[in-house]
Amino acid sequence: MAETDLNLLADRLDRLITLIERAVPPAAPPVDLAAADAFVWHPAPPALEPVAHVNRVEMALLQGVDRARDQLLDNTRRFADGLPANNVLLWGARGMGKSSLVKAAHASVNAGFADGGRGERLKLVEIHREDIESLPALMTILRPAPHRFVVFCDDLSFDAGDASYKSLKAVLDGGIEGRPANVVFYATSNRRHLLPRDMMENERSTAINPGEAVEEKVSLSDRFGLWLGFHKCSQDEYLAMVRGYAEHFGLDRDDDALRAEALEWATTRGARSGRVAWQFIQDLAGRLGRRIEA
Repeated sequence: MAETDLNLLADRLDRLITLIERAVPPAAPPVDLAAADAFVWHPAPPALEPVAHVNRVEMALLQGVDRARDQLLDNTRRFADGLPANNVLLWGARGMGKSSLVKAAHASVNAGFADGGRGERLKLVEIHREDIESLPALMTILRPAPHRFVVFCDDLSFDAGDASYKSLKAVLDGGIEGRPANVVFYATSNRRHLLPRDMMENERSTAINPGEAVEEKVSLSDRFGLWLGFHKCSQDEYLAMVRGYAEHFGLDRDDDALRAEALEWATTRGARSGRVAWQFIQDLAGRLGRRIEA
C-alpha cells in the first residue's frame, strides 16, 4: 500500500475515533460512598458529588411540625435499621420546613448510629427536579451498594406536557425491578397531587376514558405510602419559632420588643412561616452585629 494511502487511512481512523469518543461518553469514575453522608446526583456524565457540609437546621429548631417530625423520624429510623419503610411526600404551605425536616431527620438518625455504634450510616442523595428522568440510572448505581439511601427531591411537581413523572412512577413502585430495597424516596412539594389541576382537567376532557386518564395522573402520589401535610402556622407558632431561634443563637432581646419586631416583619412579608421567622432572625442578628451559623 502506498504511503499516501496509509496516511489517508490513518487520518480517517483518527476522525472515526474522535466521532466515537463524542458519541460514547467516558465511563463514570467509581463512586466513593464512604467520602460523605450526603451527595448530589449529576446525570451527565453520571456522578455522585459528595457534599462536605449539608445546609441544614437542627431538629430542635423546627417548631410547629411535631407530628410530621415524629412520623418522618420513625419512618427514617426503621429504614436505616433495615426494616420496612415508606416513600414519603411532604406537601403543603411554603416555608414551613419540609426540606429542612428531611435533612434534619437524616442528621438525627445518623447521630443515633454514631452514638450507638450500629451499622452503616445512612446516605442522603439529592436529585434535582429537572433530572427525574435519570432516576433509573441512579437506581442502577445505588442498588448494589452496601449502604442505605434516602433519595431526596425538593420542590417536586410536573407541568403540562411533562412526561418525566412516568420515570418516577416506575422507580417508586411500578417497574419490573421496582425500587431497590436499600432506597427510599422522599419528596417535598407545594401540591398534594404533584400535577396541576388544569393538566388533570385537560386529560379528562380529551381522553376516550376520562376517569382512567385522571387516575393515571393522580396515582403518582399514591406511590408515596406516607403523606405529611404542612399548613400555615398561627401567630403563636410563628413567635415560638422566632423565640427558639433567638435563644439558640444567644440573641439578647427584650421579649416584648422581639415580639413586636417579629410581628412587624411578618406583616411586611404578608406571611408567617418558619422561613419568614428565619429571615427575621438573620436581620436581627445583623442589626445586633452577631454572627450566626445554621
